[in-house]
Amino acid sequence: MAIKIDVTELIQLFEITPASHNIMLVGRHGIGKSRIINDYFAGKKMKVVAFFLGQMSDPGDLIGLMFKNDKTGHSEFLPPYWWPADNKPIVLFLDELNRARPEILQSVMDLTLNKTLAGKKLPEGSIIISAVNEGEEYQITDLDPALVSRFNIYEFAPSVEDWLLWADKSNIDSRVIQFIQKNKHFLDSDNISTTYKDGFFLSLSKSPDRRAWERVSDLIKNLDSLGEIHIKTIAGIVGLQAALAFKKSMEEFMKVTVEQILLQFEKYKGKLKDFVLHEFVYLNEQIIYWIQGEHFDKSDKKMMLTNLNSYLQILKKSKMNEALAHFASLLENVKFGRASSIILVDSPDIMITIEEYIGTINL
Repeated sequence: MAIKIDVTELIQLFEITPASHNIMLVGRHGIGKSRIINDYFAGKKMKVVAFFLGQMSDPGDLIGLMFKNDKTGHSEFLPPYWWPADNKPIVLFLDELNRARPEILQSVMDLTLNKTLAGKKLPEGSIIISAVNEGEEYQITDLDPALVSRFNIYEFAPSVEDWLLWADKSNIDSRVIQFIQKNKHFLDSDNISTTYKDGFFLSLSKSPDRRAWERVSDLIKNLDSLGEIHIKTIAGIVGLQAALAFKKSMEEFMKVTVEQILLQFEKYKGKLKDFVLHEFVYLNEQIIYWIQGEHFDKSDKKMMLTNLNSYLQILKKSKMNEALAHFASLLENVKFGRASSIILVDSPDIMITIEEYIGTINL
């Protein structure tokens, strides 16, 4: 069984793994492997060359085409189109490794052992990362144990928190973010039934994944309200079950927003009086994501922290101890380190308000 890692750990793994090591990520489709690899190495100014090996029919796409050198009379391989002419290190991302044809895997064997293709050595510092889609429906080619042994293997299992942090940073529609926050089991299809009662052909039944919710956001971001045709369209993106749940969520949209609480507290604090525990929990999470993403103007920071403390005081006076404990637990989560630093370093009053609920926070 592969070691399971989330997004934060994957980034740390990239930081500490020598370029001479090969990395294999095992995980279901649509969880963001490609995006994270591209984003991380773009920050390192390294070109990422991606190959979908399951769609590759000819090794020439990977290693280049053979030709006769008229000077030597020998057969040689032309450099493939992606070969780094500037001799700078690159990242080769070999996706769908377990769907590759055997002749493709033969080339990968040489690549993973010597960082060499058809006698040409990759620039020093080049990195090889492969991805394997898990599940029997993806398994076409059994991987040679000798090939597998050349990789450090990890099961990539990004958490819902990872996606929500990314979604907030990427301006995903707030209604999608709130829906996933309240219905975490709908983020990935592994957690819901995909068998419909009305007889849809199972293999063509849509189910949600992280890429699909991004498409939902693109669809609705300029719409104030959704009609039946929009819900049907969403069902074609994430599946009927998730679409109907999303429709219901739209009818129960949050009574008050983070901006209203943190920037206009006196005007909107009255809306909190009818909140029950789970609504405070959702609001706590939205506050943390909003501060983590630094969606406030620097000039509003002092007011924001004052209003946040006023919000927490309401929880305290209302004896919403579970909600206060939940807020403190969010601050202890290393994934929200930026929010914790902003809140606790810059507002001693908030530290005093929740100090009995705080364990060890490493700022």
